[in-house]
Amino acid sequence: MNVSVDWQGDMKFIATSDSGHNITLDADGRVGGHDEGARPMELMALSLAGCTAMDVISILKKKRQDVTSFRVEVHTEQAANHPKLFTSIHIKYILHGHTVDPKAVERAMMLSETRYCPAQAMLSVVAPTTLSYEINEAS
Repeated sequence: MNVSVDWQGDMKFIATSDSGHNITLDADGRVGGHDEGARPMELMALSLAGCTAMDVISILKKKRQDVTSFRVEVHTEQAANHPKLFTSIHIKYILHGHTVDPKAVERAMMLSETRYCPAQAMLSVVAPTTLSYEINEAS
């Protein structure tokens, strides 16, 4: 994988991935930015959320679970001092659907955590990671 960031001035960069998609990065005004893009550490948390979400929904679809909406929330705590590493991570999976099996959700979460999601594997080395889920019956 190859990615690049091109400086746009001040603390703003345009990041480009191998797939050709762009993401704007910036900092807030306290450190010379203009708050026009995501912060790098936010992107790490977003990467984790996206990685595990894709795993879990893929597994649930294969298990023929009737999921009508799905959201993954990642909450991180960071150290107060530089380099301000993540000190804890909590991932919450929120599902809506019809008769979604909790055991299928738990298995999908576990497979993402232990086998499929490289973002989760890397970040869990740095910070303790906890998981939870909520299943809501769709109307």
